[in-house]
Amino acid sequence: MKLKFTISYRTEWGQQLVVCIKYHHTDGTERTSQLPMLTQDGDHWSAETAVVESRRSPIQTFTYYYIVADANGQELRREWSLVPRTYDFDPSKTYIMPDQWRDTPLPYHLYSLAYEATLGPSTHHLPPSPPNVPLFRKTIIFRVSAPQVGSHQQLAVLGSHPALGSWNPARYLPMSYQGGRDWIVSVNADGLQLPLEYKYVVIDTETHQLLQWEEGDNRVVDEPLLQGQGAADGEVLVLYGCPLRLAERPWRCAGVTIPVGALRSEHSCGVGDFGDLLRFVDWAAATGMKAIQLLPVNDTTCQHTWADCHPYNITSAFALHPHYIDLEQLPPLKDKQQLTAFRRQQRELNAQPQSDYEAVDRVKWDYLRRVFAEQGADTLASPQYQQWREANEEWLTPYAEWCCGEQKDEMPLHCYVQYHLHLQLKAAAQHAHEKGIFLKGDLPIGVSAHSSETSQHPAFFNHDACTGTPPDAFSAKGQNWGFPTYNWQQPEGQPSIYDWFRRRLRHQEQYFDALRIDHILGFFRIWEIPACQVQGIMGHFAPALPFTQGEIEQFGLPFRKDFLTRPFINDRIIERIFGIHAQYVRDTFLVRKAYGLFDLKEEVQTQQQVLRHFEGRTDENSLWIRDGLLQVVANVLLLEDARHPGMYHPRIDVWKEPVFEALSADERDAFMRLYNNYYLSRHAMFWGKTGYDRLSTILRHTQLLVCAEDLGQLPDCVPPVLDALRILTLELQQMPKQSGLDYAHLDGNPVRSVATTSTHDMAPLRLWWQDNQDRAQHFYATMLQKQGMAPEQLPAHIAEEIIARHLYSPSMLCILPLQDWLAMDGELRHKNPREERINHPANPYNRWNYRMHLSIEQLLKEDRFNAKLKTMITRSKR
Repeated sequence: MKLKFTISYRTEWGQQLVVCIKYHHTDGTERTSQLPMLTQDGDHWSAETAVVESRRSPIQTFTYYYIVADANGQELRREWSLVPRTYDFDPSKTYIMPDQWRDTPLPYHLYSLAYEATLGPSTHHLPPSPPNVPLFRKTIIFRVSAPQVGSHQQLAVLGSHPALGSWNPARYLPMSYQGGRDWIVSVNADGLQLPLEYKYVVIDTETHQLLQWEEGDNRVVDEPLLQGQGAADGEVLVLYGCPLRLAERPWRCAGVTIPVGALRSEHSCGVGDFGDLLRFVDWAAATGMKAIQLLPVNDTTCQHTWADCHPYNITSAFALHPHYIDLEQLPPLKDKQQLTAFRRQQRELNAQPQSDYEAVDRVKWDYLRRVFAEQGADTLASPQYQQWREANEEWLTPYAEWCCGEQKDEMPLHCYVQYHLHLQLKAAAQHAHEKGIFLKGDLPIGVSAHSSETSQHPAFFNHDACTGTPPDAFSAKGQNWGFPTYNWQQPEGQPSIYDWFRRRLRHQEQYFDALRIDHILGFFRIWEIPACQVQGIMGHFAPALPFTQGEIEQFGLPFRKDFLTRPFINDRIIERIFGIHAQYVRDTFLVRKAYGLFDLKEEVQTQQQVLRHFEGRTDENSLWIRDGLLQVVANVLLLEDARHPGMYHPRIDVWKEPVFEALSADERDAFMRLYNNYYLSRHAMFWGKTGYDRLSTILRHTQLLVCAEDLGQLPDCVPPVLDALRILTLELQQMPKQSGLDYAHLDGNPVRSVATTSTHDMAPLRLWWQDNQDRAQHFYATMLQKQGMAPEQLPAHIAEEIIARHLYSPSMLCILPLQDWLAMDGELRHKNPREERINHPANPYNRWNYRMHLSIEQLLKEDRFNAKLKTMITRSKR
C-alpha cells in the first residue's frame, strides 16, 4: 500500500511540514510515524510512503494530520483534528490525498456538544467513525465537512459526469453521514474523464427534493491532482478539502446562570443539589431557555467549616461536592425514628433564607454515613459501581485517601458518595438534553494549596508562589487568592500538566456541553505572588521577561542593588506611616544604618512574617503598626525573580510609594521608561505565543463549547488568540473593552460571545443601580436615552428594557443571572437587592450563602412571568 500526500502551506524559513500517521491494528494496538514532507518553493509540499502490513497484526484503519515543525523537528503548530482524517486500510490500494490545511472552523460552535444538545435527538450526533464506503478498481472518494446540514436533511453530490447526475437536480448522488458533521460517498472512477466538475447539494430526506446548492464556483477534479497521469488501477483519490460552502443559520440561545448551591426547592436540605438542578431544568424549558450556567461543582471540603464555602477553592479537579447530593435519591434510612429526625432537620435548614454551610455539612454527612452503613455494601458490589470505579481510578483513590487522612476505613464511604453524585449530575444533564437544554460548567483557574491535586501531583504546582491579581478598581493592594501557580515545565518523560488539563476536560464532558474558563488570562500569564508575601502588589507576571542589570542601566537607571531591591526606610517615611508609634517601631522592628536609613529586623522582613508576629492581636494600635509594616515591606522599586537570580521585575504601582520620591528627576524618568516597557509593550508577542500554545494544546480534542472569562484590562495579544481558537468572549456592558467608553454598546458585541448583565463577583443589576447613582444616571441618559432623573431603585419595566436589549444583541449566547431575570417582575424579585449578591471578591472572608428566595415549584407556577420570558426569548430569535 502507498500513501501520497500533497498540501499547500506557506512556511517561514527553517520550518517544515510533517505528516503524522497513526496505524490502527486489528488487535487494538497502534503504531505512529512522522513523515517529513518535501518542497521546492516553501509553499507546495508532498510526501509519499509505502506501508508494509504485518500478517500477525493487520492494519484496520489509518489516521493522519499535519504539523508545522522547526528545523529540529519540534512541533510549532498543529492543524485542527477534532474530526480526524481516518480511512479504512486496503493493502492493495494507493491512496492519493490532495489536502488543505485545516484551521479551527469559523462555525466551530456547530461541532460542539452545546449545539448538539439544543437540536434534540438526531442521527447527526454520531461521533466520527472510519468511512465505510466501497472501493473500486479506480475510486474517487468525495468527503466534505458540513455542520450546516440540519435535521431531516442530507448531503449529495451533483456534477458534470453521468455518474454524478450530469447536473440534473433529480439525479444527485446521495452521500452517507459519517459522524462528526462529515458526509462521504465513493464513485467508480473507471471511465471518468477529467476534468470533472461538481458541487455539493442539500436534500430533504422526506421529500427527496433538492433544497439548496452550495455557493461559489464549481469544484474541479483535474489531471494535476493525479500528478498528470490520470487515474491508475488501484488508486483511491480522496477529495476532502474545502468545507461545505453554505451559510449556516444563526445559532442564538438564551440562558440563566446560578450556583447549584443557590437553588431552592421543597425537597432541598438547606442548599441546592443535583435533584434541584433537574427540577430547575423544567423551569428553564418552560421559559424557552436553552442554557443553564453553573459555578464550579467541584469538592472544596478541607476543614468542614465556613472556610470551605468558596466554590473556586477546589480540593479536587474531578470530585463533586458532597453538599450537592440529593439525599432523597438515596435509599431511605431503615430506622424510622432517625429518618423522622432527619426530615425535621431538613425542613429547618430549608426554611432559612440563606445557606448555613456548617449545618448543612453536619446534617448531610450524618445521613450519608448512616445510609452507607445500612446499604452501601450492596452498591459497592454492583457491576455498575465497579465499572465506574475502574474508569475513574486514576483520581478517585488518591482523592479518597486524601479525604480520609489517617482514617483509611472511610475510603469506601467517599467513593460511594462520589458515585451517587456522578449518577445524579449525569441524570440532570440527560434530563436537560431531553428538553433541548445544555449545561455550562465552570473550570476554576486554580486549586487549593491543600488539596488532593497538590498532594497527588506536587510537580504540577509552584508551592513557593500564590495566584492573585494586580491592583484594580476593586482592590488597591491587589488580590491574593492563595492558589499555588502552575508549573508548566515538566521534564521529558514525566507526567504532563497538559495531560492533566485534558483529563479534566474529558471528565467535564460527562456532565457539561459548554465550559466557562475562569480567568483565561492566567493561561497567557498569571499574577504570581511569592508565598512569603501577602499583598498583590508584591507580585509579578509569570511567565515574564524580567530585566537584567545591564538592561536596567540601558534605560538610564544606575543599578544600586540594595537601594533598588530592599525596602527604603528613613525617618520621614517612619513618621508619615506610623505617626505616634514611630519611635516604638524604630526601637522594636528596625535596625539603624548609615545616612539616616533603616533596615527591617530579620523577623519582619516579609509580609507573612509581619502577619505571624501580630497574629491574635486585634487592638487598634497593633493593627495600625501591622498595616504600616506591610506597607514598609512593599516600599521597594524592584522585585528579584526567585527562579532567575539577578533578574528583576519593577514593583507594580511603585510610583505611588515613598521610595519613588527618593529618586532624582532623571532617575524617575528612567524608571518610568523601564516600568512602561515592562507593563505595556515588553511581553505582547511572548504572552500571545504562550497563551496560544497552552490553550490550543489543552483544547485540542474537546467538543465543549469553550467560553472565556476575559473581563478586565487585557493585553492586546489575548483577543486574536481567543478568535483563532474560536473561544467565546464575555461581554459586560458596564465593563467595556474599548478604551475611552463608560459603557459598551451592545450592538458592537462580537457574534462569538456571551452577553450578560452581571457576574457572581459583581452586584446584580438592581444593586448596581442602587449603589451607583451617578453611573446609573449616566447609563439612564446615554444608553437608555431617557430624559430626567433616573429613579433611585431600578423599576421592573426598565430592567425589562435592559434585558431585552441584551437579548437582541449580536452575541451568540445571552446568559443572565437568575436575580436579573427576576428583576423584571416587581412582585417576584427579592425585596432587598443586597440579599441577591453572591460574592464580594475583595473580601477574603466572604461567605457564599446566597439562595433563591423563591422555590423552583413556585417559579413553575408563575405562568404570567414565564410566558413573558418565553415571548421575549422567542421574539429575539433565541
